[in-house]
Amino acid sequence: MHLALQLIGVGSGDEVFCSTLTFIATATPITYLGAKPVFIDSDRTSWNLNPDLFREALEKRAKIGKLPKAVVIVHLYGQSCDLDPILEASNAYEIPLIEDAAESLGASYKNRSPGSFGKIGIFSFNGNKIITTSGGGMLVSDDQKLVEKARFLATQARDPAPHYQHSEIGYNYRLSNVLAGIGRGQLRVLEERVQARRHNFEVYQQALGNLPGIEFMPEADFGKSTRWLTCLTIDPAAFGADREQVRLALAQEKIEARPVWKPLHLQPVFADCECIEGAVAQELFEYGLCLPSGSNLTDEDLERVTSAIAQIHKENR
Repeated sequence: MHLALQLIGVGSGDEVFCSTLTFIATATPITYLGAKPVFIDSDRTSWNLNPDLFREALEKRAKIGKLPKAVVIVHLYGQSCDLDPILEASNAYEIPLIEDAAESLGASYKNRSPGSFGKIGIFSFNGNKIITTSGGGMLVSDDQKLVEKARFLATQARDPAPHYQHSEIGYNYRLSNVLAGIGRGQLRVLEERVQARRHNFEVYQQALGNLPGIEFMPEADFGKSTRWLTCLTIDPAAFGADREQVRLALAQEKIEARPVWKPLHLQPVFADCECIEGAVAQELFEYGLCLPSGSNLTDEDLERVTSAIAQIHKENR
């Protein structure tokens, strides 16, 4: 992400539009370059960046001559953003689009892979992702010059000379050959991993979908989600317990569940950053819970989780 922003030309004093419902690693590279993120709320259809708010924000900024240098969108929890209207708005104002596809490898948007639409796409192979090299990631682009520049910067910006000469500051952002080989091997089982994650979701939905106050993260009709994580929201008035009570009760059973991402505009480190609306993301954080979703979960594991949640409802209704 750092390289992507640098390649786009983001620098000191610039603003970059960014999804607010995401992990902090989406936005911190903006600050590495002296720029400032402007966060945008989610929509309810996909939980991703709201295309209408994005378009309206660009229209307002254009009128005052203060357009952002770039926009970073996130394909959250295995589901793509609604890319067509986002691309239409960004192209209209010539704003480069960077896709954070760290959580969406294996997903689709209108039969095409998220991360392949914008100027640059970013993928993650961290240990918790659907396939992994234990760490590291990947930058992709159709722009050959950008790719060549990215390789140059990622390998300490060494000039083409027989001695070690450097005219620019570079970075050691290389993925080792060994880890790349592991990643290429895991690509062969990507679809199997996607099916395993979607199976998890189907079991959870069948077992819990009829409980009062439970709503699962929707799957937008413009694509296919990997269901990298199965996420749901809990209405405490209907369910009988709130998200945190459920999380803690699961922890007592040695079942790890986590709240959905805390919106970045609520993070102390970004307290002085602008957010365009934000109520939807805040609500999803307040009520949202991520359930165990590993590709190797057995039906017995899933039943243990669903039984525990059903018991929590029974005890609190």
